[in-house]
Amino acid sequence: MEDLQNSALKFFSDQELCNVDIVPPAQVRARIEVSVLNFLKILNASNPAISDLPLIQRKYSNSRVNHGLLTELSRVFLSNSISTRSLMRPNAAKPFVRVWKVMEMCYQILLQETRVTQRELFYKLLCDSPHLFPSQTHVNRTIQDLVALLRCSRYSLGIMASSRGLIAGRLTLQEPGKEVVDCSLCGSSGFAISGDLNLLERLVLHADARYVIIVEKHAIFQRLTEDRFFHQIPSILITAKGYPDMATRFLLYRINRAFPDLPILALVDWNPAGLAILCTFKFGSVGMGLEAYRYACNVKWLGLRSNDLPLVPDQSFVPLKPKDLQIARSLMSSGILQVRYPEPL
Repeated sequence: MEDLQNSALKFFSDQELCNVDIVPPAQVRARIEVSVLNFLKILNASNPAISDLPLIQRKYSNSRVNHGLLTELSRVFLSNSISTRSLMRPNAAKPFVRVWKVMEMCYQILLQETRVTQRELFYKLLCDSPHLFPSQTHVNRTIQDLVALLRCSRYSLGIMASSRGLIAGRLTLQEPGKEVVDCSLCGSSGFAISGDLNLLERLVLHADARYVIIVEKHAIFQRLTEDRFFHQIPSILITAKGYPDMATRFLLYRINRAFPDLPILALVDWNPAGLAILCTFKFGSVGMGLEAYRYACNVKWLGLRSNDLPLVPDQSFVPLKPKDLQIARSLMSSGILQVRYPEPL
């Protein structure tokens, strides 16, 4: 799978953009060891110093969208603009220490040949260093710092995706040596998507669908599966119950690679969050840092558009909340959306 991913990148015009590798545990441990040795070398030099940590900036201002030369697919990448974590700056001291603490924890996980979810990692760090990691957000940001420093994926660090995703419809899944799962027989709850990307990569997939449909809302997904919609219109239904997690995006990417002729449609709300969810599946997410471009798929927008609004009764409209406006401002700062979706913006 990774060979396919890397070869696909060659069809993008700008090779100066940043990305990360999926590498074996031994190589990740070697990168960690080199980082520690370099830090100690500078610290023990004749003019000792505490080196800064050079990290790729995870901001829209540092993002670029690359358009495939031989494909309709576009992806979000980060450019080479650097920010630093420094022990010498008061506002950066804790983030600096957090990187080394998460690095230590990941090294232990890799030695034990186990994997943890980001949530499990948070609880481990909360027990070990509660003053450094009072919330999950601190762990998530530090993981992205470590990804940027070591240039390897979260999965390579021994961190699994926490999956909320479900799938149903005209698709069968089979782990090697195990029974076949028929996703059309899983009831209204669908089949739960595993957070183990290695397991998802090994799945044998078979489908007789005509469409893949991403459904933003869990309630809508349940209603469609209850009505056996996927038999009325042969389709595969998939939901992340809102913003997509990495495992749901990865399985969609696998389905797209296995059945490249199947159109992928996204049924999302007509609001800033709906457009943001669509764009995450379609282009990737700047919030994912150097992993932003991974698992992007050529997704088409299904649902309400601006010319449908006169048909909607006034009582069906809901005022935008402050969070909606914040998402809208973030979307408007994206150059690709101003080109692709000028009317909604």
